[in-house]
Amino acid sequence: MNEAERQFEEKKIENIRAMGRDAALQQQGRDLVLASGKYRYNYHFTWLGRPVIQFPQDLIAIQEVIWAVKPKYVVETGVAHGGSLVFHASILELLGGEREVIGVDIEIRSHNRSAIEVHPLAKRIHLIEGSSIDSKTVQAVRDRVKGGPVLVILDSMHTHDHVAKELELYSPLVKAGSYVIVMDTGIEFCPEGYFTDRPWGKGNNPLTAVHEFIKKTDRFVIDAAMHEKLLMTATYDGYLKCVKD
Repeated sequence: MNEAERQFEEKKIENIRAMGRDAALQQQGRDLVLASGKYRYNYHFTWLGRPVIQFPQDLIAIQEVIWAVKPKYVVETGVAHGGSLVFHASILELLGGEREVIGVDIEIRSHNRSAIEVHPLAKRIHLIEGSSIDSKTVQAVRDRVKGGPVLVILDSMHTHDHVAKELELYSPLVKAGSYVIVMDTGIEFCPEGYFTDRPWGKGNNPLTAVHEFIKKTDRFVIDAAMHEKLLMTATYDGYLKCVKD
C-alpha cells in the first residue's frame, strides 16, 4: 500500500467511526429500512438473473468480506430463489481455484432448483436439502467443507432458538480471520406485531441470538464498522468476525 492509499484508508476509517457515533444518523438508517419494508424493498433486486432478496448495501459488504477472506467455501442457510448463492458464486469465480457455495434449505422448490442448476455459475453451487439444524444436514455440510477456509451466512428461519442453534453448529467451521454473517438482525427494530404471519418478532429474532452467542464466546466479535458504514442494512450487529481458532 502506497502513501496515498494509506491516507485514503485512514480517512475512510475515521469517517466510519464518526458515523458510528452519530446516533441520529444511524437511527435514520434503521427508520428507512423499516419504512421501506411495506414495499418489500429488498425483494426488488436480482443478481445475474436471479432474485437476490437482500439490501444492496449488504451485498456490497458481503462482497468485501468474501474478497478479503478468500474462502474456499461459502455456506449459506436459506436458499429461496438462489440469488444470494449466485452472488457468492460470482465472487468465488473471480477469485478462481476450487471454491464452492453450499446452499442449505429445508425445502428447495423445484422451479428454484432448476433455475439454479442451469445457471452459468451452477458449477460453483452445491445444494443440500434439509433443516439447517438437523444432524444429517450439518454432517453433510461438514463433510463438504473439509480442507479450506469457510465463510458462513445464516439466513433461514429467523427465530431466536433456530439462529442460536445454527450459531452453535456452524460457527466451529469458521476460523480466525473469517466471518459468520447473521442476516435479518434488524427484525429487533420492528414494532411489536409487525410480523403477523411469522414466528419471529421483537425479542425473538437473529439479533437476540447474536447477542446471546457473543456473551458466551471469545472466538467472535461484532464487526460494528460493517453496519455503521452501511446505514441501511438488514444485518445490524450481524457481521461476526472470528478472532481466535
